[in-house]
Amino acid sequence: MALSSTIFKVELSIADVDRGYYGEHALTLARHPSETDERLMVRLVAFAHAAADGLAFGRGLSTEDEPDLVLTDLTGAIRLWIDVGLPDEKSVRRAAGRADAVRIYAYGGRAVGVWWDRVGERLMRQERLSVIEIPRAATEALAARADRTMRWQCTIQDGGLWLANDAETIAVDLVWRMGSPDRH
Repeated sequence: MALSSTIFKVELSIADVDRGYYGEHALTLARHPSETDERLMVRLVAFAHAAADGLAFGRGLSTEDEPDLVLTDLTGAIRLWIDVGLPDEKSVRRAAGRADAVRIYAYGGRAVGVWWDRVGERLMRQERLSVIEIPRAATEALAARADRTMRWQCTIQDGGLWLANDAETIAVDLVWRMGSPDRH
């Protein structure tokens, strides 16, 4: 018998001062049985950081060749393709061929450096690509607070991102390995 996904309900309030985006989102996130709380929370950070009308979560880990998050226009064209983790170069090239912009939110501590050393030079050829690293301290802190029902307030200002719940605020220092915060 196959294991089913675990459903997380998230109320997310976003104040992105840098882009002038303000929104309230009632999100339903399905965590695949093979997905960790850390990855789930990185997907939430990616949503908050790229929030826009129409941004949606993909079908998940069980569906290959699909983004973790996607922004499409009214014609169905993919405006933004977001992957979370450390994708292989072939997947990134394929995404860049299908979308106006591709963004990777990399996490995993030292594994990010190893991955970047292996594929970074070749990825630099992708003009539509941005690679943003989320440091391990932030992802671990967020994973420890993953709950089936969550309420978060996200503030983005001067390139910094903060997630706060009723008990604490967690700073998420985004490290731009490729691309620019200005291309957002």
